[in-house]
Amino acid sequence: MPAVPGDTTKPTESTEAPHYHGHRERLRERFHAAGPDALSDYELLEMVLFAARAQGDVKPLAKTLIKTFGSFAEAIHAPEARLREVKGIGDKTITQLRLIAAAAQRISKGQLRQRTLLSSWDEVIDYCRTSLAFADKEQFCILFLDKRNQLIAEEVQQTGTVDHTPVYPREVIKRALELSATALILVHNHPSGDPSPSQADVQMTKAIIDIAGPLGIAVHDHIIVGRGGHASLKGLKLI
Repeated sequence: MPAVPGDTTKPTESTEAPHYHGHRERLRERFHAAGPDALSDYELLEMVLFAARAQGDVKPLAKTLIKTFGSFAEAIHAPEARLREVKGIGDKTITQLRLIAAAAQRISKGQLRQRTLLSSWDEVIDYCRTSLAFADKEQFCILFLDKRNQLIAEEVQQTGTVDHTPVYPREVIKRALELSATALILVHNHPSGDPSPSQADVQMTKAIIDIAGPLGIAVHDHIIVGRGGHASLKGLKLI
């Protein structure tokens, strides 16, 4: 029907902005004003997704990722194959999540290199969890230390299946000698989430200690990490 001159009635078709209009800016303002601790996991994940999706409402996707994987940390470390099962996830989103995970690991590793590891045990645990706790396969990692207990190198020596990684004690010691390391911290993950050591974990650690000792190489600890926390064989008095 033609408009009547002077008629101020609003059109019947809604022209209101989407409910999420201005949401990104409000979230950014809260982040800057109150800090990251003021944001929930899904809200922090929303801000990560902003870079992958220039427009639109990413809150539903962020909430789906948290519901699917459990937490912010688990979402950014989730295997690519599982991420692609989530509706709305594409290459750009996966790249953005991988970037955040890589940045967290790089920062944590940089902090370790500036410290004497035995006096910075919390940082060691944080780094181990950042690196391995959310991996979908078992990985056996070694931190090689010098005589001041500072980090020389960190290497993944073996990658196995979801519940087993073959470890060869003589290969561990051979690499330590190549790097002139005088001490080691052994680390591996349990993809099940439960960091409790198995009998095989204890036996393998003792085998490495038996070879390393006569060569003047100390094994400070064997740390097992999982989504549920971590376990120290030394702390449990198993070595």
